[in-house]
Amino acid sequence: MFLLLIALAVVTFSVYSQVGNNPFLNFDDDIYVTNNQHVAGGITASNIIWAFTAIEANNWHPVTWLSHISDVELFGMNPRGHHYTSVVLHTISALLVLLLFFRLTGALWQSAFVAAMFSLHPLHVESVAWVAERKDVLSAMFCFLTLIFYSEYVSRKKTSLYIISLLTFLLGLMSKSMLVTIPIIMLLLDYWPLNRYRYNDRQGLQQTLLTLSTHIKEKIPFFVFSLLSAFITIYAQYKGGAMASLTSFSFRLRSENALITYLKYIEKIIWPHDLAILYPFPSSIPAWQVICSLLILLTISITAIRNWREYPYIAAGWFWFLITLAPVIGIIQVGGQSMADRYTYIPATGLFIIVAWGASDLTKRLKHQESVLALLAAMALVTVTVLTWQQLDYWRDNISLFRHTLQVTTGNSVIHYNLGHTLHDKGDLDGAILEYKEALRINPNNTDAHFNLGLALQKKGNLDDSIREYRMTLQLKPDDTEAHFNLGLVFTKKGELDAAISEYREILRINPYNRYAVNNLEYILGRKKLQDETK
Repeated sequence: MFLLLIALAVVTFSVYSQVGNNPFLNFDDDIYVTNNQHVAGGITASNIIWAFTAIEANNWHPVTWLSHISDVELFGMNPRGHHYTSVVLHTISALLVLLLFFRLTGALWQSAFVAAMFSLHPLHVESVAWVAERKDVLSAMFCFLTLIFYSEYVSRKKTSLYIISLLTFLLGLMSKSMLVTIPIIMLLLDYWPLNRYRYNDRQGLQQTLLTLSTHIKEKIPFFVFSLLSAFITIYAQYKGGAMASLTSFSFRLRSENALITYLKYIEKIIWPHDLAILYPFPSSIPAWQVICSLLILLTISITAIRNWREYPYIAAGWFWFLITLAPVIGIIQVGGQSMADRYTYIPATGLFIIVAWGASDLTKRLKHQESVLALLAAMALVTVTVLTWQQLDYWRDNISLFRHTLQVTTGNSVIHYNLGHTLHDKGDLDGAILEYKEALRINPNNTDAHFNLGLALQKKGNLDDSIREYRMTLQLKPDDTEAHFNLGLVFTKKGELDAAISEYREILRINPYNRYAVNNLEYILGRKKLQDETK
């Protein structure tokens, strides 16, 4: 067991060590670290208070903020340290998965396979290689700690273990609210492999339901924390404007997307191909896809339930997958993505359970079962390791990641914009302009793309076109002072002083204390006065 833990830790860290050479991304890493003044300030009393009170990034996750603040305190703004912290947390979670399932089942090799798949599956690259997704690796670590302490509590009936489990669960929720379903996962573990229901024909359904109600009552504090976390998260996302309204994505479209997305996740877990940092939300979904998805999900669920006694791990693993994905499946839509690789970080474990124990049952009549299973497991792990190594290479910088995403997705306005922004920062104005225009072709209402296209055109000296883009920005966002300010600069450069004065006065109407607008307005008024006197 000890040697397996060491081997798993060494392999996990070795595979992911290449992320230490990666920079921060210009996609959310700025919100979480590089442009966040509270995080950049390191450990101070005010920043710690902020971490517990802020709902920035449309979430309330103080433990995640404290993790980022601690990284800045230790490593400054060197991305290497931030990346390695995520790798260490991921490695710890992989070890905890092995310990958890070995503690629950006593099946060392099945547990090791589940842990190795968790560690090395390419769908998990996003959670580990993206600094902004620190909340994934943190919450998973606390999730598996919670389940380990819970299983110990079930075994030893010590109140202290129950309290520790509850505390680690709270820390997990304060890292990422996706853990709200963990109390239900505990009930699943009660069924398998803890076997706390002990159902038999003589006992009857009534007695089984009574036992279930007892186990539910046992977890009431966990459910209370889950409900509180859910309410806080919905409030934070609503206040931050991240929650998509019904006018953006209808309830019907979100429901249809949720059904087919479950199957897409299964497909990518089985065959991890065309992985992307963002999958655009579809404008419509063919009815046949929705119907087929619903039928497949119902068929698997009914099969799992009908075989719950003979093959309990199928029901446990399948509903682990369905339930843990439910908070992020898109019924309550946040953002413009249809799905995300990072959302499988904990849910995929359910399918790994089915494969690990199912393979053993499927091959039990073979003469050389152990050799066959070892060979199959080795082939699977080598395959996912190679794919993970390849996927990690796409994360080496912004341009590589965004271009790969655009190769494997279509209609991706957000990533075209982000690639344009990256090229813009590197001085490639022509490349940036092309990407901004493509982003606007897909989504003409992208205000950031209009503004940055105007800025790039302004730098290129194409003043008339830049004016058009700034005005488009203001049509969509009338109080954008930056667009007004840049229009003032362009009009000044063209000698249209009255138009420039109008823009600076509009800025001061919005914000009377904008000193840059005051200074420029005074300069233009003085210049215009001199011009009038000369005439």
